[in-house]
Amino acid sequence: MSFLNQLTTIIKYIALIGILAHILGEALPRKWFHWDRFPYRTFSWEREGRVYEAMGIRRWKDRLPDKSKHTKKTFTKQMKGHDSIDGLVRFLQETCVAELVHWCLLLLSFPLYSYVPTGFGAAVTVLYALSNLPFIFIQRYNRPRLQRLLNRKLSPQ
Repeated sequence: MSFLNQLTTIIKYIALIGILAHILGEALPRKWFHWDRFPYRTFSWEREGRVYEAMGIRRWKDRLPDKSKHTKKTFTKQMKGHDSIDGLVRFLQETCVAELVHWCLLLLSFPLYSYVPTGFGAAVTVLYALSNLPFIFIQRYNRPRLQRLLNRKLSPQ
């Protein structure tokens, strides 16, 4: 397989799973997602998101692409307008959906190697898999912060 054919196959595969992931993410009922249950709940080793702060997440999280800025009907990832109780619940559910979608993309990166079983294919497969981790980290970093905000809204003054 020539380099151009490998590259074309890789681009088609990544585009296809990206489109399918978007459709899946938009179609899933939000009521299925519980931010306080496995696998979305915050684990003790995450220290309420501080483990991600140690990775410098505050410096780079806003530099990554945000699908909601380019897709009109997608839930926006900005706090503006989502600070009501219902808005925070929806925001928390959206973090779960986004995390699930990026885990799926990460796992679906590995079959790519079967289509391009070369050193180049292996490198692209690993890089594509790893490229989903920052998006997962962002969801896991934001979730405990949103939970604290929701708890403050729910607690009597």
